[in-house]
Amino acid sequence: MASMATHFSGSLFLVPFGLRRLLFASSLYLKDPSNFRSKLWYFSHPSWKNIDLYFLLVALPIASFSEFVIFLSFSGHQTYRFSFFLQSIALLTFWVLILFILAQEYMGSSMVNESFVFIFASICFLVEYSAIGKGIAGLGGVVYGFLGELTLACVAACLYLSIKPTAFFADFLLSSGLIFKGAWLLQVGFSLYTDAFMLKGCKKISLSSPSLENVDVKCDLVEDSLRGITLMHFIFTVHAIVVLVLSLGLFGLLASNRKLRCGETRGPLLAELESPQMLVHSLPGQEIE
Repeated sequence: MASMATHFSGSLFLVPFGLRRLLFASSLYLKDPSNFRSKLWYFSHPSWKNIDLYFLLVALPIASFSEFVIFLSFSGHQTYRFSFFLQSIALLTFWVLILFILAQEYMGSSMVNESFVFIFASICFLVEYSAIGKGIAGLGGVVYGFLGELTLACVAACLYLSIKPTAFFADFLLSSGLIFKGAWLLQVGFSLYTDAFMLKGCKKISLSSPSLENVDVKCDLVEDSLRGITLMHFIFTVHAIVVLVLSLGLFGLLASNRKLRCGETRGPLLAELESPQMLVHSLPGQEIE
């Protein structure tokens, strides 16, 4: 997380993935709320529409290797240097998570338990949490602290879904959390790593002083730093309101217009709704002993 480009690319992945998940989960829930069951990934039909997942399957190990190379070559602040190693591990765990998702989808729950995959997802987010804002203090630490809180919200949602996969509100929280994380990640990049959007009286984060104990945003006055912290609290609140309105608005739009819903006719998304138990219930006069 050392540049604007890194934050932008992360946001470019998280926001679309969160929107996609919210769209598919809401469509499935609105079709039959009493039989909703969350999935870690909602597969589309035909299979080529899942190209985003297969792209991650290739991109994540490359990104993880790149972070590890930076860790080996970076000679600056040791704590900040170690954060590259943690980020490499975090990316690698998410890559393993994708392998579990694909195995669970194509090999069935008999081979890979769905609850285990959700638990492993929460572990991935915890590993990511350990790398967020590592070695950054002051105003920068506050900004990254918000990102860490959003990550913990995703951890809580995954853990709850591992226990109760029928809880739509947890899936809604996870989807909205991914959108929020992506939006805030972009905000962090603009606020901490660009001169054009830097807070008044402060300069963007620089690693030119590796002897410092913690990397921080350089502000001319203490008042500038305090004003920046207050402003970032306000911006975070604005982001929260926008994401909440967007998520609820999308759900309301899907509820009022069936044509906008996804995955309602065929494909793995409805596998749970087409189980033998549901077919038995659909036969008139059939009783379950």
